[in-house]
Amino acid sequence: MIERDVKVTGRSGAIPSFAVCPDAPGAFPGIVLYMDAPGIREELRNLARRIAKHGYFCLLPDMYYRIGTLRFDFVRRAEGMRPTMFAAMNSLTNALVTEDTAAWLGFLDAQDKVRPGGIGCIGYCMSGRYVTTVAARFPNRFAASASLYGVGIVTNAEDSPHLLIDRIKGEMYFGFAETDEHVPANVIPTLKSALPVRAGERTRDHRPWRKGLRCVGDCRRRDHPHRPLGDDGRYDRGPDRGSADARIWR
Repeated sequence: MIERDVKVTGRSGAIPSFAVCPDAPGAFPGIVLYMDAPGIREELRNLARRIAKHGYFCLLPDMYYRIGTLRFDFVRRAEGMRPTMFAAMNSLTNALVTEDTAAWLGFLDAQDKVRPGGIGCIGYCMSGRYVTTVAARFPNRFAASASLYGVGIVTNAEDSPHLLIDRIKGEMYFGFAETDEHVPANVIPTLKSALPVRAGERTRDHRPWRKGLRCVGDCRRRDHPHRPLGDDGRYDRGPDRGSADARIWR
């Protein structure tokens, strides 16, 4: 694998990012990995590496760059981290992430190892709202987008991402948990009603977990806070282990 730490030039300053792609000839489709609330850490870098191993150029930006270098140590996590993490999360807006996304797309366009054409994006937890927003704001750039356990997709705000759904031209995948305290009951019905019906396409909600997830990696299931990842890097769901397959665009 070829991996490096880079700084992407954005309107609000340099954006520290992690870039990784296969160490092989040719160019690869670009993927932007939008982080969850705990921010940049090794779990997310490993996820970017896993994506790259499937034949992609993956860019993982530090979305908290405007407030400095912020890192949460989940091995020695304490309750005091929670308000700090939520304050950092709440410092972001759909408009700011849209602004930054323009910079990330420009960076990908300039890379020899990125294949020209459609880009994909994946957003976990807090970034479900952002991948939905940018898929609509850059409809000719994002060929496929995925929101996994996303929050803030349906709100009462004027910039609620679900209001932009009809602008999305690429494929859009929404994955929701069966139970998630941060996703009100009205979200899925409202979102489904906002999805345009196109010939040959169907929508569904796929809920493979008994409880929702807060985030990726060392954030564990809400009903089993101490259950770790499995040896394969996936979440170990124990005896009630199910399957959750999501197609990755290529």
